Amino acid sequence: MQKNNRISSAVLILLMGTLRLVAQNPGEEEFGIWYMYFGTNRVSEKLSVHSEGQFRYYEVPDNFNQLLLRTGLNYHIDANAMATGGYAYIKTDGSFSEPEGAFDSREHRIFEQFILRNQVWKLLFEHRYRLEQRFLDFGPTRDTQHRARYRIQVTLPLSDKFFLNFYDELFVNLQDDLFGQNRLYGAVGLHLNKISSMQFGYLRNQFANAVFDRWQIGFFFNPDLRDIFKKKEAP
Repeated sequence: MQKNNRISSAVLILLMGTLRLVAQNPGEEEFGIWYMYFGTNRVSEKLSVHSEGQFRYYEVPDNFNQLLLRTGLNYHIDANAMATGGYAYIKTDGSFSEPEGAFDSREHRIFEQFILRNQVWKLLFEHRYRLEQRFLDFGPTRDTQHRARYRIQVTLPLSDKFFLNFYDELFVNLQDDLFGQNRLYGAVGLHLNKISSMQFGYLRNQFANAVFDRWQIGFFFNPDLRDIFKKKEAP
């Protein structure tokens, strides 16, 4: 009898362990990478255009996870405050083991955000508040969700060329479970010239049931389009 109990207990433990492994998010143990482009292009004294493209992968350097394209119109209230309204398109392959498989979903997203900046000593602080209306298409089913995000970012200049950048961003669902995710980021930045820079960093992306590690390579290109128009108009 005791032998049967021991066998039953062993089978139960093995079964629970198997279920736990199946329940884990695939790819959680892998280091992924995000390739990112960001642009802010001034078109008038008060207005600028935001452009953004991100290619996200489960692994380095392949196994596609997500494509994100985002644009928006910025209204510059003053040098330290800016409001934005915009649109994003997101294509997601939720399957780690079957890249480009049957799990692709698509999202059309509208967002509104407000940014405040201030400086303490050499530290440059940026507070970003964002609301998102998400229209999700999973193929057989569709859903509409709402989300709020808050990001605090700190930049420390090291020299004319190099800087450090850190941020923490909290995602809050406005339906169902309150906690969405939290992103903790740190990077080394390089100013290429007056209008462009690069960042090489690490992101810890925490969800309710999983944590993903991601390298990030970001390119920032911010030409003032008013200068281009002026050159074309000059005789």
